[in-house]
Formats: sequence, structure tokens, C-alpha cells
Amino acid sequence: MSLSLRSLQRNQSLQEQAYQALRSAILSGELASGARLIETHLAKKLQVSRTPIREALRQLQNEDLVVVDGDSVLRVATFSQADAIQLYNCRMALEHQSAIEACENATDEQLYSLSLMVAQAEKLAQEKASQLTNFQLLDLDYRFHRLLAESSGNLWLRSLLDQVFDKMMLLRIQTMQHNPSVLNIRVEHRLIYEAVAQRNVKAATQAILSHLAAAKERVILEMSHLHSDGSLMSSQEDSVLAK
Repeated sequence: MSLSLRSLQRNQSLQEQAYQALRSAILSGELASGARLIETHLAKKLQVSRTPIREALRQLQNEDLVVVDGDSVLRVATFSQADAIQLYNCRMALEHQSAIEACENATDEQLYSLSLMVAQAEKLAQEKASQLTNFQLLDLDYRFHRLLAESSGNLWLRSLLDQVFDKMMLLRIQTMQHNPSVLNIRVEHRLIYEAVAQRNVKAATQAILSHLAAAKERVILEMSHLHSDGSLMSSQEDSVLAK
């Protein structure tokens, strides 16, 4: 696998830059789920010593984006169906509250920004959104849900959701690489936005839970297909960087 990261700039912390570069590569799918992570190869790609790479990988381990397998090998995390179910259950509980508080506290400016994101998703769908990368589609989805959380005015809620969103991004990349249609943001986001804009708590919570339940079902189904045809297992084979 070829990791196309630019060398780091020396005007910032090398450890922080290494962390951001590797995190971005993982969440974009550039470093695939299950890929083996070798310090020397990563250091060569980023043109730094192994020390900032080691610290960056340790930070990513703390965030559960990097794991150590049974052979003590560092790899990009891979989520199971059980992981997916539990992550979605957590997200549904948090975003249910997010919708309630957004109905109560969203400003006119935030509602306008949400409407723009919905309109952008609809426009992309009409203009063959398939030309977009999976990461761009997921980023559009993420920005909508994060703004909804911000609109709640609950900073603790937003912080908790941020922790879930990173893992969800990796999970969704894992499934979208094989089937981009598992993400549906065009119709479902509009229903959520309209309910929040109308300050209709019941409709907003129903819309957000229906959206996430449908996404959960699509992801679980796709993961079952990956397991049955061996695609997921093949993505977990040793992938040594910079060959």
C-alpha cells in the first residue's frame, strides 16, 4: 500500500502533526481497516524520526483507532458486527438527546447552516454524487450531525458525540468501500432538519432515530455480506506500508 502523505512542516509539534496525518489517513480509508502499521515505514513517509510516530500511534490507540493484535502487531482498528451494533446504540441514545435540545436551543443562524447542508446533499445527489469519494460523503454526513449537536447548546453532549463520530467514521469507511449506498443522507437529513426548524421535538426525535436505525440496518447487512464473502478478512491481511 502506498501512503501519500506529505512530509511534515517543522513550525509545529511533530508529534501533533504526525497524529493528525495518521488520523486523517485512517478516517479517510487511505490506511485501510486491519492494515499493519510499522513505525519505520511511517517515519520514512513523513520524514521524521520514530519518536513522534510512536507517540502519535499511542494517542490513536487511546482513541481505539489503532489496536494491537494477538501477535503484538499494531493495526488500524477493524470493527465487528457486535461493535457496530453497540456503537449505533450509543449514538442513537446521544443523538436522541441532541435532537431534543436542538429543538429548544438552535439559533436561526444554526438552522440556516443546517438547511444549507441539506440543500448541498440534495444537489450532489442530482449531480451524480458517486463522483465524490466515500470520505467526502461521510464528511458531509458528519458535519450535519455535529452541527445538530452544536445546536443543542450542550457542550458535554457534543464532546461525547465527537468520540463516537470518529469510530463511526472508520466503521462507515470499512463498509462503504464495498457499497457506497449504505449511506443515505439526502432524504433522511431533510426530515430531521425540518422537524428541528419547526421546534417539533416529537417529530425530530422520531426522524433522528429512524435515520440512525435505517443506517444501522444497512451497515449490519453490509457487514454480514463482507463476512460471508471474505472481503472483510482480505482487508485485514498484512498490509505493510511503503512497499
